[in-house]
Amino acid sequence: MFRLWGKMWESNHLIKDIVIDDDSEDTRTHKIFRALQEICYKFDLENPIWLDNNIADFKRHSRTRFNQDSFIEHISFDYLEIQVIEED
Repeated sequence: MFRLWGKMWESNHLIKDIVIDDDSEDTRTHKIFRALQEICYKFDLENPIWLDNNIADFKRHSRTRFNQDSFIEHISFDYLEIQVIEED
């Protein structure tokens, strides 16, 4: 089971969160991108752009934060955080 936790933060307060489960036999990368796409759909957001710091953080800690720099449109919150909470 692969589980990715998406959290929307504003002023150090968690305002929305969701956990996406994926039982497919796909690669870890595909699971991450698919889960992020589903999180953004549920939160009514565009998909963020993965910047170099996002990639480095995710490789190191299995979590990253997408702030305004990662979005083309203006966001009404401080950042979107994703974190792998379970991997098989």
